[in-house]
Amino acid sequence: MNRLDAPLPAPPLPAPLRIREFACAALVAWPFLSPLAGGPSINVWQQLMTWGCLAGLFAMAPSAFPSRGLRVGLAVIACFAVLSAAVGTGATLLLPTLGALAGVATAACLGAGAMQHRGPLVRALAAGLLAAGLLSALLGLLQYYGFTEFLGPLTSSPPTGRAWGNLRQRNQFATLISMALVAALWWHAAHRSRRARGLLAPAAVLLIAALVASGSRTGVLQLVLIVAGASVMAWRERRVASQPAGDFRLPAPAILLAAIPLYAALHWFMPYLASGGDVGHAATAGSGMLHRLQPATVSSDSRVVLWRNVLSLIAQRPFTGWGWGELSFAHFATLYNGPRFPVILDNAHNLPLHLAVELGIPAALLICGGFLWMVWTAKPWRERDPLRLMAWGLLGVILLHSLLEYPLWYGPFQLVFGLCLGILWPAPQPLSDRSKANGKKLAAFAAAAWMAVIGYAAWDYTRISQIYLPRDARMPAYRDDTLAKLQGSWLFSRQVDFAEVTLTAVTPANAAHMHELAGRVLHFSPEPRVIMKLIESAELLGRDAEAHALAERFRVAFPAAFARWLDNRPDDAPEL
Repeated sequence: MNRLDAPLPAPPLPAPLRIREFACAALVAWPFLSPLAGGPSINVWQQLMTWGCLAGLFAMAPSAFPSRGLRVGLAVIACFAVLSAAVGTGATLLLPTLGALAGVATAACLGAGAMQHRGPLVRALAAGLLAAGLLSALLGLLQYYGFTEFLGPLTSSPPTGRAWGNLRQRNQFATLISMALVAALWWHAAHRSRRARGLLAPAAVLLIAALVASGSRTGVLQLVLIVAGASVMAWRERRVASQPAGDFRLPAPAILLAAIPLYAALHWFMPYLASGGDVGHAATAGSGMLHRLQPATVSSDSRVVLWRNVLSLIAQRPFTGWGWGELSFAHFATLYNGPRFPVILDNAHNLPLHLAVELGIPAALLICGGFLWMVWTAKPWRERDPLRLMAWGLLGVILLHSLLEYPLWYGPFQLVFGLCLGILWPAPQPLSDRSKANGKKLAAFAAAAWMAVIGYAAWDYTRISQIYLPRDARMPAYRDDTLAKLQGSWLFSRQVDFAEVTLTAVTPANAAHMHELAGRVLHFSPEPRVIMKLIESAELLGRDAEAHALAERFRVAFPAAFARWLDNRPDDAPEL
Protein backbone atom coordinates (compact mmCIF):
# COMPACT_ATOMS: atom_id res chain seq x y z
CA MET A 1 0.00 0.00 0.00
CA ASN A 2 1.39 3.39 -1.01
CA ARG A 3 -0.67 5.69 1.20
CA LEU A 4 0.76 7.40 4.27
CA ASP A 5 -1.35 5.02 6.27
CA ALA A 6 0.45 4.63 9.61
CA PRO A 7 -1.78 5.34 12.59
CA LEU A 8 -2.07 8.97 13.58
CA PRO A 9 -1.12 10.10 17.08
CA ALA A 10 -3.85 9.62 19.64
CA PRO A 11 -6.60 12.29 19.80
CA PRO A 12 -6.99 14.83 22.61
CA LEU A 13 -5.00 13.93 25.70
CA PRO A 14 -6.01 14.39 29.34
CA ALA A 15 -4.88 17.69 30.90
CA PRO A 16 -1.82 16.26 32.77
CA LEU A 17 -0.53 14.68 29.57
CA ARG A 18 -1.16 17.88 27.62
CA ILE A 19 0.91 19.76 30.18
CA ARG A 20 3.70 17.20 29.86
CA GLU A 21 3.53 17.44 26.09
CA PHE A 22 3.73 21.24 26.26
CA ALA A 23 6.72 21.02 28.60
CA CYS A 24 8.49 18.59 26.27
CA ALA A 25 7.85 20.90 23.30
CA ALA A 26 9.30 23.83 25.27
CA LEU A 27 12.40 21.78 26.09
CA VAL A 28 12.88 20.93 22.41
CA ALA A 29 12.50 24.57 21.38
CA TRP A 30 14.50 26.34 24.09
CA PRO A 31 18.07 25.42 22.95
CA PHE A 32 17.35 27.16 19.62
CA LEU A 33 15.87 30.24 21.31
CA SER A 34 18.11 30.80 24.32
CA PRO A 35 19.88 34.18 24.16
CA LEU A 36 22.46 33.22 26.80
CA ALA A 37 26.00 33.45 25.45
CA GLY A 38 29.27 34.66 26.84
CA GLY A 39 32.73 33.77 27.96
CA PRO A 40 35.65 32.64 25.84
CA SER A 41 33.72 29.94 23.93
CA ILE A 42 30.40 31.36 22.79
CA ASN A 43 28.63 28.03 22.25
CA VAL A 44 29.29 26.58 25.74
CA TRP A 45 26.13 28.02 27.31
CA GLN A 46 24.09 26.78 24.35
CA GLN A 47 25.55 23.30 24.84
CA LEU A 48 24.81 23.32 28.57
CA MET A 49 21.27 24.57 27.91
CA THR A 50 20.75 21.69 25.48
CA TRP A 51 21.99 19.13 27.97
CA GLY A 52 19.71 20.59 30.64
CA CYS A 53 16.70 20.33 28.29
CA LEU A 54 17.77 16.80 27.41
CA ALA A 55 17.82 15.84 31.09
CA GLY A 56 14.31 17.30 31.47
CA LEU A 57 13.05 15.31 28.49
CA PHE A 58 14.63 12.16 29.87
CA ALA A 59 12.75 12.67 33.14
CA MET A 60 9.35 13.27 31.48
CA ALA A 61 9.21 11.19 28.29
CA PRO A 62 9.45 7.40 27.89
CA SER A 63 12.75 6.06 26.65
CA ALA A 64 13.96 2.81 25.12
CA PHE A 65 17.13 1.35 23.72
CA PRO A 66 18.02 2.20 20.13
CA SER A 67 19.03 -0.61 17.79
CA ARG A 68 22.20 -2.58 18.41
CA GLY A 69 23.76 -1.25 15.20
CA LEU A 70 23.25 2.33 16.33
CA ARG A 71 24.70 1.62 19.76
CA VAL A 72 27.74 -0.03 18.18
CA GLY A 73 28.18 2.91 15.79
CA LEU A 74 28.20 5.49 18.60
CA ALA A 75 30.61 3.32 20.60
CA VAL A 76 32.97 3.06 17.60
CA ILE A 77 33.01 6.85 17.20
CA ALA A 78 33.77 7.23 20.92
CA CYS A 79 36.61 4.69 20.64
CA PHE A 80 38.17 6.55 17.73
CA ALA A 81 37.99 9.80 19.71
CA VAL A 82 39.64 8.17 22.73
CA LEU A 83 42.41 6.56 20.65
CA SER A 84 43.06 9.80 18.79
CA ALA A 85 43.32 11.73 22.06
CA ALA A 86 45.61 9.08 23.55
CA VAL A 87 48.18 9.27 20.75
CA GLY A 88 47.86 13.00 20.02
CA THR A 89 47.46 16.25 21.88
CA GLY A 90 43.66 16.35 21.83
CA ALA A 91 43.16 14.95 25.35
CA THR A 92 41.59 18.21 26.54
CA LEU A 93 38.91 17.83 23.86
CA LEU A 94 38.06 14.30 24.95
CA LEU A 95 35.61 15.10 27.76
CA PRO A 96 33.55 17.60 25.70
CA THR A 97 33.50 15.14 22.78
CA LEU A 98 32.39 12.23 24.92
CA GLY A 99 29.80 14.50 26.54
CA ALA A 100 28.39 15.38 23.12
CA LEU A 101 28.25 11.69 22.13
CA ALA A 102 26.54 10.86 25.43
CA GLY A 103 24.00 13.59 24.68
CA VAL A 104 23.30 12.16 21.22
CA ALA A 105 22.98 8.65 22.70
CA THR A 106 20.55 9.91 25.37
CA ALA A 107 18.48 11.68 22.72
CA ALA A 108 18.49 8.46 20.67
CA CYS A 109 17.03 6.61 23.66
CA LEU A 110 14.28 9.23 23.83
CA GLY A 111 13.64 8.91 20.11
CA ALA A 112 13.40 5.13 20.40
CA GLY A 113 10.95 5.57 23.26
CA ALA A 114 8.85 7.97 21.18
CA MET A 115 8.76 5.44 18.35
CA GLN A 116 7.80 2.49 20.55
CA HIS A 117 5.34 4.19 22.93
CA ARG A 118 4.03 7.09 20.82
CA GLY A 119 4.20 9.22 23.97
CA PRO A 120 4.24 13.00 24.47
CA LEU A 121 7.54 13.47 22.66
CA VAL A 122 5.98 12.55 19.29
CA ARG A 123 3.94 15.73 18.94
CA ALA A 124 6.34 17.67 21.17
CA LEU A 125 9.19 17.23 18.67
CA ALA A 126 7.14 18.71 15.83
CA ALA A 127 5.52 21.38 18.02
CA GLY A 128 8.85 22.39 19.56
CA LEU A 129 10.63 22.72 16.23
CA LEU A 130 7.69 24.56 14.66
CA ALA A 131 7.46 26.97 17.60
CA ALA A 132 11.24 27.54 17.61
CA GLY A 133 11.18 28.12 13.85
CA LEU A 134 8.27 30.57 13.92
CA LEU A 135 9.62 32.59 16.86
CA SER A 136 13.09 32.64 15.30
CA ALA A 137 11.55 33.67 11.96
CA LEU A 138 9.86 36.67 13.60
CA LEU A 139 13.09 37.56 15.35
CA GLY A 140 15.07 37.10 12.13
CA LEU A 141 12.80 39.43 10.19
CA LEU A 142 13.15 42.06 12.91
CA GLN A 143 16.92 41.66 12.59
CA TYR A 144 16.72 41.86 8.81
CA TYR A 145 14.97 45.22 8.97
CA GLY A 146 17.00 46.50 11.94
CA PHE A 147 14.23 46.59 14.56
CA THR A 148 15.75 44.59 17.43
CA GLU A 149 17.05 47.33 19.71
CA PHE A 150 13.96 47.21 21.91
CA LEU A 151 14.68 43.53 22.71
CA GLY A 152 17.97 44.39 24.42
CA PRO A 153 19.83 41.31 25.75
CA LEU A 154 17.12 38.92 24.53
CA THR A 155 18.85 38.70 21.16
CA SER A 156 21.90 39.75 19.18
CA SER A 157 21.79 42.48 16.54
CA PRO A 158 23.42 41.47 13.25
CA PRO A 159 23.93 44.08 10.52
CA THR A 160 20.70 45.22 8.88
CA GLY A 161 19.88 42.94 5.96
CA ARG A 162 21.01 39.79 7.75
CA ALA A 163 19.07 37.37 9.97
CA TRP A 164 20.24 34.61 12.27
CA GLY A 165 17.85 34.61 15.23
CA ASN A 166 19.61 33.61 18.44
CA LEU A 167 21.78 31.03 16.69
CA ARG A 168 24.29 33.72 15.60
CA GLN A 169 25.03 31.99 12.31
CA ARG A 170 22.83 32.32 9.24
CA ASN A 171 23.24 28.75 7.99
CA GLN A 172 22.24 27.39 11.39
CA PHE A 173 19.27 29.75 11.35
CA ALA A 174 18.33 28.48 7.87
CA THR A 175 18.57 24.87 9.05
CA LEU A 176 16.24 25.59 11.97
CA ILE A 177 13.75 27.21 9.57
CA SER A 178 14.00 24.20 7.24
CA MET A 179 13.39 21.80 10.13
CA ALA A 180 10.34 23.88 11.09
CA LEU A 181 9.03 23.43 7.54
CA VAL A 182 9.43 19.66 7.89
CA ALA A 183 7.60 19.81 11.22
CA ALA A 184 4.80 21.83 9.58
CA LEU A 185 4.35 19.07 6.99
CA TRP A 186 4.04 16.50 9.78
CA TRP A 187 1.51 18.76 11.51
CA HIS A 188 -0.52 18.88 8.30
CA ALA A 189 -0.42 15.09 8.04
CA ALA A 190 -1.36 14.57 11.70
CA HIS A 191 -4.30 17.00 11.89
CA ARG A 192 -7.45 16.69 9.80
CA SER A 193 -8.92 19.92 11.17
CA ARG A 194 -9.29 22.56 8.45
CA ARG A 195 -8.61 25.26 11.00
CA ALA A 196 -5.32 23.68 12.07
CA ARG A 197 -4.28 23.13 8.48
CA GLY A 198 -5.34 26.64 7.51
CA LEU A 199 -2.95 28.14 10.06
CA LEU A 200 -0.05 26.33 8.43
CA ALA A 201 -0.27 28.37 5.22
CA PRO A 202 0.68 31.74 6.78
CA ALA A 203 3.18 29.92 8.98
CA ALA A 204 4.87 28.49 5.89
CA VAL A 205 4.98 31.94 4.24
CA LEU A 206 6.61 33.37 7.38
CA LEU A 207 9.19 30.57 7.43
CA ILE A 208 10.06 31.02 3.75
CA ALA A 209 10.39 34.78 4.28
CA ALA A 210 12.83 34.07 7.13
CA LEU A 211 14.73 31.72 4.86
CA VAL A 212 15.08 34.56 2.36
CA ALA A 213 16.25 36.90 5.13
CA SER A 214 18.97 34.44 6.13
CA GLY A 215 20.68 34.80 2.73
CA SER A 216 21.83 31.21 3.13
CA ARG A 217 22.67 29.09 0.10
CA THR A 218 22.39 26.04 2.34
CA GLY A 219 18.84 27.13 3.12
CA VAL A 220 17.96 27.28 -0.59
CA LEU A 221 19.25 23.73 -1.12
CA GLN A 222 17.31 22.51 1.92
CA LEU A 223 14.11 24.16 0.67
CA VAL A 224 14.47 22.44 -2.71
CA LEU A 225 15.11 19.10 -0.98
CA ILE A 226 12.02 19.46 1.25
CA VAL A 227 9.73 20.64 -1.54
CA ALA A 228 10.88 17.95 -3.97
CA GLY A 229 10.57 15.11 -1.45
CA ALA A 230 7.18 16.23 -0.13
CA SER A 231 5.83 16.78 -3.67
CA VAL A 232 6.79 13.27 -4.72
CA MET A 233 5.08 11.80 -1.64
CA ALA A 234 1.97 13.94 -2.20
CA TRP A 235 1.78 12.89 -5.85
CA ARG A 236 2.22 9.24 -4.92
CA GLU A 237 -0.48 9.52 -2.25
CA ARG A 238 -2.98 10.93 -4.75
CA ARG A 239 -2.06 8.54 -7.56
CA VAL A 240 -3.00 5.39 -5.66
CA ALA A 241 -5.74 6.55 -3.30
CA SER A 242 -9.40 7.21 -3.97
CA GLN A 243 -10.63 9.45 -1.18
CA PRO A 244 -11.98 12.98 -0.62
CA ALA A 245 -9.42 15.72 -1.12
CA GLY A 246 -9.64 16.74 2.54
CA ASP A 247 -8.41 13.31 3.64
CA PHE A 248 -5.02 13.56 1.99
CA ARG A 249 -2.20 13.81 4.48
CA LEU A 250 -0.01 16.22 2.47
CA PRO A 251 -0.92 19.38 0.53
CA ALA A 252 -1.30 19.10 -3.23
CA PRO A 253 2.01 18.92 -5.16
CA ALA A 254 1.22 22.22 -6.91
CA ILE A 255 0.88 23.96 -3.53
CA LEU A 256 4.15 22.49 -2.32
CA LEU A 257 6.01 23.43 -5.50
CA ALA A 258 4.68 26.99 -5.19
CA ALA A 259 7.20 27.46 -2.36
CA ILE A 260 9.97 27.91 -4.95
CA PRO A 261 8.41 30.85 -6.86
CA LEU A 262 7.29 32.27 -3.50
CA TYR A 263 10.93 32.24 -2.35
CA ALA A 264 11.97 33.95 -5.59
CA ALA A 265 9.30 36.63 -5.24
CA LEU A 266 10.16 37.34 -1.62
CA HIS A 267 13.82 37.40 -2.56
CA TRP A 268 13.08 40.43 -4.73
CA PHE A 269 10.32 42.03 -2.66
CA MET A 270 11.97 41.99 0.77
CA PRO A 271 15.06 44.00 -0.27
CA TYR A 272 12.71 46.34 -2.18
CA LEU A 273 10.71 46.89 1.00
CA ALA A 274 13.90 47.44 2.99
CA SER A 275 15.17 49.97 0.44
CA GLY A 276 12.02 52.09 0.74
CA GLY A 277 11.05 51.49 -2.88
CA ASP A 278 14.46 52.12 -4.46
CA VAL A 279 14.21 49.81 -7.49
CA GLY A 280 17.89 49.93 -8.33
CA HIS A 281 18.99 49.11 -4.79
CA ALA A 282 16.39 46.36 -4.50
CA ALA A 283 17.45 44.80 -7.80
CA THR A 284 21.08 44.76 -6.70
CA ALA A 285 20.22 43.23 -3.33
CA GLY A 286 17.79 40.75 -4.84
CA SER A 287 20.40 39.40 -7.25
CA GLY A 288 22.81 38.57 -4.43
CA MET A 289 21.69 35.00 -3.85
CA LEU A 290 21.44 34.28 -7.58
CA HIS A 291 24.97 35.59 -7.99
CA ARG A 292 26.23 33.43 -5.11
CA LEU A 293 24.76 30.33 -6.77
CA GLN A 294 26.48 30.87 -10.12
CA PRO A 295 29.13 28.22 -10.96
CA ALA A 296 31.91 30.79 -11.31
CA THR A 297 31.17 32.19 -7.87
CA VAL A 298 30.84 28.77 -6.25
CA SER A 299 34.16 27.59 -7.74
CA SER A 300 35.99 30.60 -6.33
CA ASP A 301 34.25 30.48 -2.95
CA SER A 302 36.45 30.38 0.15
CA ARG A 303 34.87 27.05 1.11
CA VAL A 304 36.33 25.50 -2.06
CA VAL A 305 39.78 26.80 -1.06
CA LEU A 306 39.19 25.39 2.42
CA TRP A 307 38.37 21.93 1.04
CA ARG A 308 41.47 21.97 -1.16
CA ASN A 309 43.58 22.72 1.89
CA VAL A 310 41.91 19.94 3.84
CA LEU A 311 42.53 17.46 1.01
CA SER A 312 46.21 18.41 1.10
CA LEU A 313 46.30 17.73 4.84
CA ILE A 314 44.56 14.37 4.36
CA ALA A 315 47.17 13.42 1.76
CA GLN A 316 49.94 14.04 4.30
CA ARG A 317 48.46 11.69 6.94
CA PRO A 318 45.88 9.53 5.17
CA PHE A 319 45.76 6.62 7.61
CA THR A 320 46.03 8.08 11.11
CA GLY A 321 44.86 11.66 10.53
CA TRP A 322 46.23 14.64 12.42
CA GLY A 323 44.38 13.86 15.65
CA TRP A 324 41.02 14.84 17.08
CA GLY A 325 40.84 18.63 17.40
CA GLU A 326 44.13 19.15 15.56
CA LEU A 327 42.89 20.62 12.27
CA SER A 328 43.55 24.23 13.27
CA PHE A 329 47.16 23.41 14.21
CA ALA A 330 47.65 21.32 11.07
CA HIS A 331 46.40 24.19 8.92
CA PHE A 332 48.77 26.66 10.58
CA ALA A 333 51.75 24.31 10.41
CA THR A 334 51.37 23.50 6.70
CA LEU A 335 52.68 25.61 3.82
CA TYR A 336 50.44 24.92 0.80
CA ASN A 337 51.47 25.15 -2.83
CA GLY A 338 48.25 26.91 -3.88
CA PRO A 339 45.76 29.33 -2.29
CA ARG A 340 45.40 29.24 1.48
CA PHE A 341 42.22 29.55 3.55
CA PRO A 342 42.95 32.87 5.25
CA VAL A 343 41.67 32.35 8.82
CA ILE A 344 41.97 29.78 11.61
CA LEU A 345 40.53 26.51 10.32
CA ASP A 346 39.04 24.42 13.11
CA ASN A 347 36.58 22.41 11.03
CA ALA A 348 36.63 21.05 7.48
CA HIS A 349 33.06 22.30 6.83
CA ASN A 350 32.26 18.83 5.54
CA LEU A 351 31.67 15.97 7.96
CA PRO A 352 33.32 13.13 5.97
CA LEU A 353 36.35 15.32 5.19
CA HIS A 354 36.62 16.38 8.83
CA LEU A 355 36.60 12.78 10.02
CA ALA A 356 39.22 11.90 7.40
CA VAL A 357 41.59 14.77 8.24
CA GLU A 358 41.45 14.28 12.01
CA LEU A 359 40.86 10.52 12.40
CA GLY A 360 42.18 9.20 9.08
CA ILE A 361 40.57 7.81 5.95
CA PRO A 362 39.95 4.28 7.36
CA ALA A 363 38.02 5.71 10.34
CA ALA A 364 36.04 8.07 8.10
CA LEU A 365 35.14 5.24 5.72
CA LEU A 366 34.07 2.98 8.59
CA ILE A 367 31.90 5.65 10.25
CA CYS A 368 30.35 7.09 7.10
CA GLY A 369 30.09 3.72 5.35
CA GLY A 370 28.41 2.18 8.39
CA PHE A 371 25.86 4.97 8.51
CA LEU A 372 25.13 4.71 4.78
CA TRP A 373 24.63 0.96 5.18
CA MET A 374 22.13 1.60 7.99
CA VAL A 375 20.26 4.06 5.78
CA TRP A 376 20.23 1.63 2.86
CA THR A 377 18.88 -1.23 4.96
CA ALA A 378 16.20 1.07 6.44
CA LYS A 379 14.90 1.83 2.90
CA PRO A 380 13.58 5.35 3.53
CA TRP A 381 12.02 5.46 0.04
CA ARG A 382 9.48 2.85 1.23
CA GLU A 383 8.55 4.73 4.39
CA ARG A 384 4.88 5.54 5.09
CA ASP A 385 4.81 6.32 8.82
CA PRO A 386 4.41 10.13 9.24
CA LEU A 387 6.61 10.20 12.36
CA ARG A 388 9.44 8.36 10.66
CA LEU A 389 9.02 10.46 7.51
CA MET A 390 9.43 13.57 9.63
CA ALA A 391 12.56 12.07 11.19
CA TRP A 392 13.99 11.30 7.74
CA GLY A 393 13.27 14.87 6.67
CA LEU A 394 14.93 16.37 9.75
CA LEU A 395 17.89 14.04 9.37
CA GLY A 396 18.25 14.95 5.69
CA VAL A 397 18.25 18.68 6.48
CA ILE A 398 20.95 18.28 9.15
CA LEU A 399 23.10 16.00 7.00
CA LEU A 400 22.89 18.36 4.01
CA HIS A 401 24.09 21.16 6.28
CA SER A 402 26.85 18.83 7.56
CA LEU A 403 28.23 18.53 4.04
CA LEU A 404 28.80 22.30 4.01
CA GLU A 405 29.44 23.20 7.66
CA TYR A 406 29.32 21.60 11.10
CA PRO A 407 25.90 21.84 12.80
CA LEU A 408 26.60 18.67 14.80
CA TRP A 409 29.18 20.62 16.81
CA TYR A 410 26.27 22.55 18.40
CA GLY A 411 23.91 21.29 21.08
CA PRO A 412 20.46 21.99 19.57
CA PHE A 413 21.27 20.08 16.41
CA GLN A 414 22.81 17.21 18.39
CA LEU A 415 19.50 16.94 20.28
CA VAL A 416 17.38 16.72 17.12
CA PHE A 417 19.90 14.45 15.40
CA GLY A 418 19.85 12.00 18.31
CA LEU A 419 16.04 12.00 18.49
CA CYS A 420 15.87 11.22 14.78
CA LEU A 421 18.39 8.38 15.11
CA GLY A 422 16.31 6.78 17.86
CA ILE A 423 13.04 7.18 15.93
CA LEU A 424 14.52 5.60 12.81
CA TRP A 425 16.54 2.84 14.49
CA PRO A 426 14.78 1.70 17.70
CA ALA A 427 15.45 -1.68 19.25
CA PRO A 428 13.14 -4.24 17.61
CA GLN A 429 11.44 -5.56 20.76
CA PRO A 430 9.53 -3.38 23.26
CA LEU A 431 10.53 -3.82 26.88
CA SER A 432 8.53 -5.89 29.36
CA ASP A 433 6.57 -4.20 32.15
CA ARG A 434 9.31 -5.00 34.65
CA SER A 435 11.98 -3.67 32.35
CA LYS A 436 9.92 -0.53 31.80
CA ALA A 437 9.70 0.05 35.56
CA ASN A 438 13.45 -0.42 35.93
CA GLY A 439 13.96 1.84 32.93
CA LYS A 440 11.99 4.64 34.59
CA LYS A 441 14.18 4.40 37.68
CA LEU A 442 17.30 4.42 35.52
CA ALA A 443 15.97 7.41 33.55
CA ALA A 444 15.36 9.36 36.76
CA PHE A 445 18.87 8.56 37.98
CA ALA A 446 20.40 9.46 34.60
CA ALA A 447 18.50 12.76 34.52
CA ALA A 448 19.75 13.63 38.01
CA ALA A 449 23.31 12.69 37.01
CA TRP A 450 23.05 14.84 33.89
CA MET A 451 21.88 17.81 35.93
CA ALA A 452 24.77 17.36 38.38
CA VAL A 453 27.28 17.32 35.52
CA ILE A 454 25.64 20.36 33.91
CA GLY A 455 25.63 22.23 37.22
CA TYR A 456 29.33 21.58 37.74
CA ALA A 457 30.17 22.56 34.15
CA ALA A 458 28.13 25.77 34.41
CA TRP A 459 29.87 26.71 37.66
CA ASP A 460 33.32 25.93 36.26
CA TYR A 461 32.68 27.85 33.05
CA THR A 462 31.35 30.85 34.98
CA ARG A 463 34.47 30.70 37.12
CA ILE A 464 37.03 30.52 34.31
CA SER A 465 35.16 33.20 32.32
CA GLN A 466 36.08 35.78 34.96
CA ILE A 467 39.55 36.28 33.48
CA TYR A 468 37.93 37.35 30.20
CA LEU A 469 35.97 40.15 31.90
CA PRO A 470 37.14 43.61 33.00
CA ARG A 471 38.20 43.56 36.65
CA ASP A 472 35.17 45.53 37.84
CA ALA A 473 32.79 43.13 36.05
CA ARG A 474 34.22 40.02 37.75
CA MET A 475 32.73 38.31 40.76
CA PRO A 476 34.27 39.79 43.93
CA ALA A 477 36.14 36.59 44.82
CA TYR A 478 37.94 36.62 41.44
CA ARG A 479 38.92 40.27 41.11
CA ASP A 480 42.44 39.73 42.47
CA ASP A 481 44.92 37.00 41.51
CA THR A 482 42.29 35.80 39.05
CA LEU A 483 44.53 33.64 36.90
CA ALA A 484 46.00 31.80 39.87
CA LYS A 485 42.52 30.96 41.15
CA LEU A 486 41.46 29.40 37.84
CA GLN A 487 44.07 26.66 37.66
CA GLY A 488 42.90 23.07 37.80
CA SER A 489 39.79 23.26 35.62
CA TRP A 490 38.93 19.83 34.24
CA LEU A 491 36.65 20.95 31.46
CA PHE A 492 38.04 24.33 30.40
CA SER A 493 41.78 24.10 30.97
CA ARG A 494 42.44 25.13 27.35
CA GLN A 495 40.67 28.45 27.88
CA VAL A 496 42.65 29.05 31.08
CA ASP A 497 45.93 28.25 29.32
CA PHE A 498 45.01 30.61 26.49
CA ALA A 499 44.35 33.41 28.95
CA GLU A 500 47.67 32.82 30.69
CA VAL A 501 49.62 32.88 27.42
CA THR A 502 48.01 36.05 26.12
CA LEU A 503 48.21 37.95 29.44
CA THR A 504 51.76 37.00 30.48
CA ALA A 505 54.81 38.80 29.14
CA VAL A 506 57.70 36.58 28.05
CA THR A 507 60.87 37.12 30.10
CA PRO A 508 64.15 35.22 30.44
CA ALA A 509 62.91 33.90 33.77
CA ASN A 510 59.68 32.35 32.43
CA ALA A 511 60.77 31.60 28.84
CA ALA A 512 60.86 27.82 29.32
CA HIS A 513 57.41 27.73 30.92
CA MET A 514 55.93 30.10 28.35
CA HIS A 515 57.43 28.10 25.48
CA GLU A 516 55.88 24.88 26.73
CA LEU A 517 52.54 26.56 27.46
CA ALA A 518 52.35 28.47 24.16
CA GLY A 519 53.26 25.30 22.27
CA ARG A 520 50.34 23.54 23.92
CA VAL A 521 47.93 26.40 23.33
CA LEU A 522 48.99 26.54 19.68
CA HIS A 523 47.10 23.26 19.23
CA PHE A 524 44.00 24.87 20.74
CA SER A 525 44.01 28.24 18.96
CA PRO A 526 46.93 29.07 16.66
CA GLU A 527 46.26 32.80 16.50
CA PRO A 528 48.77 35.63 16.28
CA ARG A 529 48.94 36.42 20.01
CA VAL A 530 49.92 32.83 20.79
CA ILE A 531 52.38 32.56 17.89
CA MET A 532 54.16 35.76 18.97
CA LYS A 533 54.70 34.41 22.49
CA LEU A 534 55.97 31.10 21.12
CA ILE A 535 58.48 32.84 18.83
CA GLU A 536 59.67 35.19 21.58
CA SER A 537 60.16 32.37 24.08
CA ALA A 538 61.99 30.26 21.49
CA GLU A 539 64.39 33.15 20.81
CA LEU A 540 65.10 33.63 24.51
CA LEU A 541 65.86 29.92 24.79
CA GLY A 542 68.29 30.12 21.87
CA ARG A 543 66.13 28.07 19.50
CA ASP A 544 66.69 30.32 16.51
CA ALA A 545 65.87 27.74 13.83
CA GLU A 546 62.52 27.02 15.47
CA ALA A 547 61.79 30.75 15.81
CA HIS A 548 62.54 31.35 12.12
CA ALA A 549 60.33 28.42 11.04
CA LEU A 550 57.46 29.71 13.21
CA ALA A 551 57.92 33.24 11.88
CA GLU A 552 57.67 31.96 8.30
CA ARG A 553 54.44 30.14 9.07
CA PHE A 554 53.18 33.25 10.88
CA ARG A 555 53.93 35.39 7.83
CA VAL A 556 52.06 33.05 5.49
CA ALA A 557 49.07 32.40 7.78
CA PHE A 558 48.48 35.95 9.05
CA PRO A 559 50.35 38.43 6.82
CA ALA A 560 48.68 41.58 8.22
CA ALA A 561 49.27 40.60 11.85
CA PHE A 562 52.83 39.56 10.99
CA ALA A 563 53.55 42.96 9.45
CA ARG A 564 52.22 44.74 12.54
CA TRP A 565 54.33 42.50 14.75
CA LEU A 566 57.48 43.30 12.77
CA ASP A 567 56.79 47.02 13.09
CA ASN A 568 56.84 46.66 16.88
CA ARG A 569 59.88 44.37 16.97
CA PRO A 570 63.44 45.42 17.76
CA ASP A 571 66.16 45.26 15.15
CA ASP A 572 66.91 41.61 15.84
CA ALA A 573 63.60 40.44 14.36
CA PRO A 574 63.92 37.23 12.37
CA GLU A 575 64.83 37.83 8.74
CA LEU A 576 62.79 35.80 6.26
